[in-house]
Amino acid sequence: MKKRRNHNVFWIILLSVLLLVGGSGVAVLIYLDSRGLLSVILDSMFAYISDGANRALIMFWGIVLPVILLSFFVFMLVRKHRVDKFKLRYDDALEQAIEAERKDFVARQNYASSGRFAPMSKGGGYVADGKEVNSLDELCKLFRNFAAAKLKLYFSEQDVREFVASMGTSHILILQGISGAGKTSLAYAFGEFIGNSSTIIPVQPMWKERADLLGYYNEFTHHFNETTLFRKLYEANFGNRIYVTVLDEMNIARIEYYFAEFLSLLELPNPELRNLEVTSDVWDNDPVGINDGCIRLPQNMWFVGTVNNDDSAYVISDKVYDRAMIVSLSGKAKPFQTEEEPQPVSMGFEQFENMVQLACKNYTLSKENQKNMAALDEWLIQKFQLTFGNRIRRQIGDYVAVYVACGGFETEALDDIIAKKVLRKLEYKDVSRFNSEIGQLKQFLDSTFGVDAMVQCKRYLDGVRTE
Repeated sequence: MKKRRNHNVFWIILLSVLLLVGGSGVAVLIYLDSRGLLSVILDSMFAYISDGANRALIMFWGIVLPVILLSFFVFMLVRKHRVDKFKLRYDDALEQAIEAERKDFVARQNYASSGRFAPMSKGGGYVADGKEVNSLDELCKLFRNFAAAKLKLYFSEQDVREFVASMGTSHILILQGISGAGKTSLAYAFGEFIGNSSTIIPVQPMWKERADLLGYYNEFTHHFNETTLFRKLYEANFGNRIYVTVLDEMNIARIEYYFAEFLSLLELPNPELRNLEVTSDVWDNDPVGINDGCIRLPQNMWFVGTVNNDDSAYVISDKVYDRAMIVSLSGKAKPFQTEEEPQPVSMGFEQFENMVQLACKNYTLSKENQKNMAALDEWLIQKFQLTFGNRIRRQIGDYVAVYVACGGFETEALDDIIAKKVLRKLEYKDVSRFNSEIGQLKQFLDSTFGVDAMVQCKRYLDGVRTE
């Protein structure tokens, strides 16, 4: 404001000087005319101008030079006016920046007690008011009976075993099947069964980044806009409960965009390094669960995505399929009656992990099937230039062990995971070139694993065959 006042004073002074000089000149001319001197001066001037040399000199001093000086004067005035306007804009911008910084500082002071994050729960231990579980087989039976009796949701024994074995193999699950097969219901029922309701998050088509899942810091309110998932992540870091997060219709947006960092971090073998950045700076009063602007992905949380394979959804990439375990639901389970009154179980994360580790120790892949798997790998390389890496090898070993501990058979588990994790990769090849090889692969499976085995694999090969 001070600069603007100085600018106005300059123009007032300039106008006053011009009026004073112009008024004085007019007064002098009036005085000379009253004395009769003006005509004498004019006659002398005209006589002087009649000389050619004098005329050129007078034109230079009387016309050209004043025009040059006047042009220069006008140029300087315009230039000064522009410079002053630029300075005013710069000063205004500087004042606004200083004011914004002051408001930010005041906001930090005002939120010194509450912080930018809303109060969040630190979780706690699981409520041990349900039935004790001693094995994964018992867990599957109790869960199936609980879903049927309490929720009127009916699943086959194989569906339940696949779900629990997938949880024991990976923290990312994909439930696929026709609409109404019970994909979301299965994950919801498991949350009720363990006494910690599943968090169901409907995925939105416009999701593109991590902030769509976690939230973001609002520069205007100076608060972090937390999502339900963010609060559950925070809570899970302080407890022993099992947390299930359902990403409903997971592939209605591109999973590789909004879930990319989760996919990468969950691959790290050291859980202490699975840190998601939520803010770019650090406040002294940030919650204890937010360290250096990051929140840790807890070991006791599973992400379960339901998918629909129709025109409204995106195709799931090989990167996602490789990292996730796949459970296919047909929705054909028939209603049944339970023998006893089912109830939730008092099982926490550590107990579940201990049962999984015990299963992996006790039910390693048999030597016969290790040999069969090596032969299958070699055959796929020769015929399809297709192989599976260390990640899938580890998943096969863990999945088979946990599936057997859940009451299933080893070959049955191998059939399921090979169809979903290995043979699925044929979708990325031109299978029309391999019709004869696909027929040969079915014969190889019969001769290697047995005619009555590998039913899912052969059914899948019938689906991809084009002749």
